[in-house]
Amino acid sequence: MLFKMKKLVLGCALAAASTGAFAATSTTVRIIAFNDFHGNLQSPGNFSIQPGGSGTALISKPSGGVDYLAGYVESLKIGYPNNIVVSAGDLTGASPLISGAFHDEPAIETMNLLGLEFNAVGNHEFDYGQTEVLRKQHGGCYPKGVVGVDTCLGATSTATPVPVAYPFEGAKFKYLSANVTRPSGKTLFPAYGIKSFDAPLNKLTGKVKVAFIGMTLKDTPSIVTPTGVAGLTFKDEIQTVNALIPELRAKGVESIVVLIHQGGFQGSTGPNYINDCSLASNGTADATALEPLRSIVKGLDDAVDLVVSGHTHTGYTCQLPNSVGRSIPVTQGGNYGRVLTAIDLTVDTKSRDVIGASFSNTVVDRSNVAITPNATIKSVVDAYATNISPIANQVVATIAAPVLNSDTANGGTGEKPAGNLIADSMLAATSPVKFGGAVIAFTNAGGVRADYANKAIPAVYPYNLTYGDAFTVQPFGNNMVTMTVTAQQLKDALEMQFPGSNCVLPSGVNGQIQQRILQPSNGFKFSWSATGASCSKIQDVSLTTYDSFGTVSNVDQIVSAGVVLNPSQTYRVTVNSFMATGGDAFAVFKLGTSRLGGAQDIDTTAAYLAQFKAPNPAYDPSAASLHTPRIVKLP
Repeated sequence: MLFKMKKLVLGCALAAASTGAFAATSTTVRIIAFNDFHGNLQSPGNFSIQPGGSGTALISKPSGGVDYLAGYVESLKIGYPNNIVVSAGDLTGASPLISGAFHDEPAIETMNLLGLEFNAVGNHEFDYGQTEVLRKQHGGCYPKGVVGVDTCLGATSTATPVPVAYPFEGAKFKYLSANVTRPSGKTLFPAYGIKSFDAPLNKLTGKVKVAFIGMTLKDTPSIVTPTGVAGLTFKDEIQTVNALIPELRAKGVESIVVLIHQGGFQGSTGPNYINDCSLASNGTADATALEPLRSIVKGLDDAVDLVVSGHTHTGYTCQLPNSVGRSIPVTQGGNYGRVLTAIDLTVDTKSRDVIGASFSNTVVDRSNVAITPNATIKSVVDAYATNISPIANQVVATIAAPVLNSDTANGGTGEKPAGNLIADSMLAATSPVKFGGAVIAFTNAGGVRADYANKAIPAVYPYNLTYGDAFTVQPFGNNMVTMTVTAQQLKDALEMQFPGSNCVLPSGVNGQIQQRILQPSNGFKFSWSATGASCSKIQDVSLTTYDSFGTVSNVDQIVSAGVVLNPSQTYRVTVNSFMATGGDAFAVFKLGTSRLGGAQDIDTTAAYLAQFKAPNPAYDPSAASLHTPRIVKLP
């Protein structure tokens, strides 16, 4: 048969699907899923949810931490002998210092202990290239002579006075990626994994098989360092999944799950209503919510029974129509180990089809006395925390208030206070002539991972910001690159912040796939039109310099009313090494000349922040000397 002709019984409330109408001919498979863990071994802080739905009061809970994540996993297995734990990608990469400093080996080790079985490779798994993500799977020590804390410390990392080397074993779970291929055409990792579950009423085998297809973000090459994925092809998600269906059916598989590192966002409802199903504020269906995932699901073969998603760091439990209009469950569990998704699939033991499903998201609440955190995992986390604490606990600055990774206060312009701070630190490090002579610096918005903030509950300010705090905001390990660009190239780079900007790119180079606003350094200001045509959104650009007293000494108007006034005028501009190689689709920066490399990003930030360390005044994100806003959004 070409399609499975069946009707799913769907629901958001979890129930023991092995009872009732299905009991005589079915079995239940419980899938426990999460996504975008990003090496968050410890709690990233409180998580607020709207348990009553849109419009209800937020309830804040201490959340996450891999020891409690494991405790919740075990609790969700109780009563469900047929179970599996899966991840929808970005298990590692962009991680806090406790994991990132050890090249994310701690994340892999704790996931081995947690019992993870399949992980769909995400874009951040490629942050340090394909060789490194293969090492994560197969094991072995990180190459010697590379910047970073010594690796392969593992389970003996608390040994004193000198840690004893311990070979990194690699992931005991399987990395999956059906749509990433080598030049030979073979996939970098297996396309799928199959697990057999007990089904005593299946007279033929006593088992039912469930396949898990892993899918990597198709646009990964545009958001990681291009050299890290050189030679790899990232194929279309829909075509890749559908092409695998005949192969899986030939192996006796009729129950198929897609683990995809791509997602969407809810509609106009609250972003932390984690069991939302894409409703607008008036309760009607929002046809634009959950894109681009909605469009992917719409193209999937009817054989697919469930889509577990990631990448967009939000929570939802929804039903979306597939290629024949049948609604199938689509879920995502937030990020950083703060939310777990439990999905119960009811499988007909004779036909092996999924005939029912129920699903729900649960906050990993550290205050829940009914949950027992995993003591073994906690001991591993504590060991790494002890090892890194002399570095992590160093105070680098005092901040007067939270420095937010959000543009909410700026009216949606794209300007973030945390981005301003990083861009200013880049300019300070590279403005001396011997270090580059920069007059402008930019950081990419995606390179700012968190707030500079006191995560204690309740938070108190002024707050002594630690190196660990700073690393959490900026965990990538990029280096400064200062280059010469023309005024025209500068304007082109700003146009490349928006989708549809192919017209300013060389032929054959992909343009922006989503809005990505650059974070500019002090003195640089630009305005953009929300309704302006592609490649004509940037209206005014200026560079103001100030004397030692903060008085304006010069204003250079670079663009006026959309026109570059002196296209051949040159400027020394600093970006990070990710952007310098065309990352985040800013291909113009690949054209910059007279390049000079510089210090690592976290080092430049720490050096800049040192001037705000007590007894000096604290860093104040509202200080007039920062000359904000630097970005203006026009109608």
